[in-house]
Amino acid sequence: MSSALVIAKYIVYKETLVDSVENFWSFAGAFLGVGLIAFLQSALSETDNLFLIGSFGASAVLIFGAIQSPLAQPRNLVGGHLISALLGVTIYQLFPNIIWLTAPLAVGLSIISMQITKTLHPPGGATALIAVIGSEKVKDLGYWFVLTPVASGVFILLVVALVFNNLTPNRKYPTNRRYSRTFKWAIIPTKRILKRVRGKRYVIASILQHRQSK
Repeated sequence: MSSALVIAKYIVYKETLVDSVENFWSFAGAFLGVGLIAFLQSALSETDNLFLIGSFGASAVLIFGAIQSPLAQPRNLVGGHLISALLGVTIYQLFPNIIWLTAPLAVGLSIISMQITKTLHPPGGATALIAVIGSEKVKDLGYWFVLTPVASGVFILLVVALVFNNLTPNRKYPTNRRYSRTFKWAIIPTKRILKRVRGKRYVIASILQHRQSK
């Protein structure tokens, strides 16, 4: 296999398309989850409280777009962020303004800690990094950073994920059956939507095939 084909295989990779209805639920969940946090940030901006941080965007990708991933489960979402935030703040308190040391130390220790506690959540590394390289507003929060924005934002994302990821028969969150639940009131309308979408796809495919055969 030539080097060009290897690059095309691993970089220019086209993922298998997911059902459009599932895409809608992923979008809706992420929109509402991040939107609620952003609303708090906007509505309470005059109080100097911080609610929205960049690592929440990465978490939204996992908990709404890859809900079957072990890295997206509630334990990982909550534990990963809180542990990493606590470590990040502590490291900055010990070694303030030594960015070449605090940045890699915060990320490295957060990874080890998440692995040991079985709460590995990649966005947690970003949370630890934000604690040491963030704005002065972030650094001035000290250990309050763990409570808000981290804990408050994680709580909002988790609640939204538990609702939106159980609205259809094909989505269950968390993956542990003991704690997952599909909302029955959402099953029937969702099945109708799926049926309509599949029907339209069949009609479009038939039309295209008929045109190509001419």
